[in-house]
Amino acid sequence: MEDVLDVYVRPLDPKHPQVCFDESSKQQVKEVRTPLPVAPGEPARYDTEYERNGVSNLFMFFCPLMNWRHVKVTDHRTAIDWAQCMRELVDVHFPEAERITLVQDNLNTHTAAALYAAFPPEEAKRIWDKLEFHYTPKHGSWFGYPLGVGRD
Repeated sequence: MEDVLDVYVRPLDPKHPQVCFDESSKQQVKEVRTPLPVAPGEPARYDTEYERNGVSNLFMFFCPLMNWRHVKVTDHRTAIDWAQCMRELVDVHFPEAERITLVQDNLNTHTAAALYAAFPPEEAKRIWDKLEFHYTPKHGSWFGYPLGVGRD
């Protein structure tokens, strides 16, 4: 816990951004009844009956000191999906950063091995070298969001 707290007191440095990362699965639902038409001055009314329509995974990036967040929706939550997110973080969202400080939980897919499974060795090493990892305490992935910002 102290390690993550030490990260959170660091000042803003665009060359070394601090990014919190987490993922969550969300059930998709589909309406089975047409909503009632909206009348002036009345709220929209929906039936509570729904049909299950699959599950999506949400990968969330949050950089509190830069007031930035990004959500990536995927069909899966595999090590390869995590590796793709790390490459996107490095190459798309913070290409000018010298090193990105990443706070995340210690899930078994959050490893260098995931990068090496997803990319050629040179690419995996390049991405890994741009990231500085700090892990939230066990059963405390919520700690990856300062003051609980960004969580349900």
